[in-house]
Order: sequence, then structure tokens, then C-alpha cells
Amino acid sequence: MSDYSGSRGFESAKRGAGALLSGALSALIIVGGMLAVMWVVEGVDYFLGGSLDRQFGIVGWEGDGLVGIIFAPFLHGGFGHLMANSLPLLILGFFAGLRDVRKFLWATVLIIFIGGLGTWATSPDVYTVGASGLVFGYFGYILSRGLFDRRLLDIVIGIGVGIAYWGILAGLLPNQQGISWQGHLFGLVGGVVAAWVLRRKREVAPVNPYTF
Repeated sequence: MSDYSGSRGFESAKRGAGALLSGALSALIIVGGMLAVMWVVEGVDYFLGGSLDRQFGIVGWEGDGLVGIIFAPFLHGGFGHLMANSLPLLILGFFAGLRDVRKFLWATVLIIFIGGLGTWATSPDVYTVGASGLVFGYFGYILSRGLFDRRLLDIVIGIGVGIAYWGILAGLLPNQQGISWQGHLFGLVGGVVAAWVLRRKREVAPVNPYTF
């Protein structure tokens, strides 16, 4: 009996480790692909003199600027800007997608939409581009996921990421020239909302009306 239970536990742990490894590889491929697109786009924009930023960036309070909600995260104001975002996006995106790639993709959509719309609504006549909203969104998603799902691994990952990247919260302060604190703030909000919307649903045991 104990041998059978031990074997079953080993197989369950093996499947869990395999699923985690598969998720890690998928997350790395997806985030790496996103970064590759950003670098290619920035290369094209460099030869076009930055015209892509002007055409497809978020422009607050402008109807045409709403298109930037979709495209702005993939545009940057130069290679220096892109390099500054690349490593944190890769690391935080990896941990955000580690547990469930499908939820990660939906979280990315929610972060882009909420972060972009919030930036548009609070930045009148301002051009905003860059993936920093996604960086803050993934940060918020990772921290909140552990709280909402109450899974030990997610809590441990959230604590580790919080300790390692707590310094980025300074980007929420409106005192840095040329930095969109609105994009950071609403990206973070988008990550928290995504963690809540995509949280693990718990089954509620039916109540027996005849139990006293």
C-alpha cells in the first residue's frame, strides 16, 4: 500500500515538474519573441527617423493616439531606451509566464489595454512609447498572483521578485523628466487586475439545507 502511494506521489511530482519545465520553456520563447519584435521594430524605426514612434505611439487625449495602446509597448525612443527595458522584461515576463502560459498571454493583453488606456487618459498631448508599462504590469501580476491564488510557489516567486525589483517602484513618482510615470502606474494596475481576473477559482462546497 505504501509502495503504491509512494509511486503515485512520485509520478504526480514528475508530471508537475514536467509541466513546470514546459511552461518555463514556453514563457521564455514567448518573451524572447516579443523582445525580438521590439528590436526589429526599433531597427526599422531608426532608419525611418523615428516616424513609427510618432505614428503609432500613445498620444493622450487624441483620438488617433488610441492606436498606440496596441503598438506603443513595441516602440521605443532609441536603442538606449529599449536596452533599459529588455532585461527586466525578459526576467519578469519569464516569471509571469512560468506557471501558466495561457494566463500569461491574457495577462499581457489586459496589461497592455489597461496600461495604455490609463496612460492615454492621464497624459494630454503627450507621446508615450516603450515596454516599461509591461515591465511594471508583470511586476504587479507576479506579486498579486501569489496573494490571489494562494499557491506556495507563486508566493515564493512573488517574494523573490519583490525583493529583487522593489527599486523600480521609484518609477511611479512624477518627478523624472521624460519618464511616463502614468504608463508605469497603470501598467502596475493592469498587472494587479489581471492577477485578480485570472485567479484560480475555488469550488464552494454545496450547503445541505437539512444539516443542523
